[in-house]
Amino acid sequence: MALLNILHFPDDRLRKISKVVEHFDDRLNRLIDDMLETMYDAPGVGLAAVQVGQPIRLIVIDVTDDRSDPKVLINPVIMAKEGSQTSDEGCLSVPSIYEPVNRAERVIVEALDRNGEKFQLAATGLLGICIQHELDHLEGIVFVDHLSVIKRMRIKKKMEKLRKKTM
Repeated sequence: MALLNILHFPDDRLRKISKVVEHFDDRLNRLIDDMLETMYDAPGVGLAAVQVGQPIRLIVIDVTDDRSDPKVLINPVIMAKEGSQTSDEGCLSVPSIYEPVNRAERVIVEALDRNGEKFQLAATGLLGICIQHELDHLEGIVFVDHLSVIKRMRIKKKMEKLRKKTM
C-alpha cells in the first residue's frame, strides 16, 4: 500500500465530475487500499477518489475511532433523504477549516462494494454526513461551496497562502 497525495482547495482537479467505475480489478482494489491508508494517515473519516487525482465514483469511509469499519462505496447514489441537520464539517482537501453545513439527517444510499456487489445502506449521524460530503466531491463540489461567497473567498485566500508557504 502507498500514501497518496491529497489535492487541496482551490485545485481545479477537485472540480472534476467523477466517472462511473466499470472495471473491478486489481488496480481498483489497490486504489481502494491506498485510499484507506491515506485517509487513516491524514487522519480523516472519508475520502473520495477525486481528492487523490482519480476522478472516478469511489469513496472510502470509516467513522469509527478504532478504524474497525471501513466502508467502500463505488458508484454511490442517494436513494432517499429525510430531515435536516447542521453540523461543523471539515475536509482533508481544506485542512484546518471547519464550518457549519446543512445536510439531510438520514440518507439511504445504494452502491457497489469492491467486488461489484450492489448494497444499500441507511445512515444517520456522522456516517450520514460523511456520505453526503463525499458524494458532493464526486460531483465536483467542495464543502466550502455550501458557505457564503465571502467565507469561501476568505478560505480560498488562506489556502493559497498556505500553499505558497509550503512550496
